[in-house]
Amino acid sequence: MGVITTDVMTTELMTVGIQPVGYRLPEQARVGRVRLQVSDLSQSIPYYTDVLGFAVSAREDGVAVLATADKTPLIELHEQKGIRPVPRRGRLGLYHFAILLPDRQALGRFVAHLAEVGAYAGSADHLVSEALYLADPDGLVIEVYADRPRAQWKTNGREIAMATEPLDLHALVRAGAGEPWTGMPAATTIGHVHFHVATLRDAEAFYHSALGFDKVVWSYPGALFFSAGGYHHHVGTNTWAAGAPVATAHDARLIEWELRLPSVEDIASAAANAARAGYDINEAGDDRLITDPWGITVRLTT
Repeated sequence: MGVITTDVMTTELMTVGIQPVGYRLPEQARVGRVRLQVSDLSQSIPYYTDVLGFAVSAREDGVAVLATADKTPLIELHEQKGIRPVPRRGRLGLYHFAILLPDRQALGRFVAHLAEVGAYAGSADHLVSEALYLADPDGLVIEVYADRPRAQWKTNGREIAMATEPLDLHALVRAGAGEPWTGMPAATTIGHVHFHVATLRDAEAFYHSALGFDKVVWSYPGALFFSAGGYHHHVGTNTWAAGAPVATAHDARLIEWELRLPSVEDIASAAANAARAGYDINEAGDDRLITDPWGITVRLTT
């Protein structure tokens, strides 16, 4: 995609993108915990702890909760024996979930750690961020990334400029300054989720019009990206697996992901807008559950 050279200052990012016509999510909206269905905790837990660096903060009845160094739980693994792994082409549903490290130095230490343990990862420079891509034992794809400072992000008109370019892994390792990787650091979050969908039109109807995200990247081939508060994306969607089946309860998959909002009033407003758009709303205490056309459930929570 075309990229202009004008720097985007942080305060100006609040004006990028295309706002929904009606309800708009608050700027403080963020992605919270992800819940994954896996086939065997005895295989998954060593991968998420030894390779990725999470700590198991709780385990009971086939569910393991994985947390960062500051004990923030980010991932739940739900064991379901006999499920099918993700095929090479993928399924409609989860493309990847993305773990956002607090700084480039942490990502550099993670790169060196992967080399030490012999774990394979793909990589990409997305202009707004530097990213590594891994797959767990069930084939669920995980992005681990660090953002560049917002003042360095570029725009093409109102669109945030993103691309997929080669990543300078040697420079990243140098940024780690030789310090050892000691696990997922404090202030690590789930930065975004990215989905395979059947059509971008239906993805826009759900994530933009019904949920209230801004459209922020729309020129990337076969993809559409959404966010709140001027971020480069909290939700990515693409049609790169169009024609593939939808992930089911018999597959390794994303069970649900959290969209964290500032208050219960915000939850009510977002849910009401989605209901007006024709989507079913399920109550779970103060939370609301909404499922997109490809079986991806978002939990509105505080």
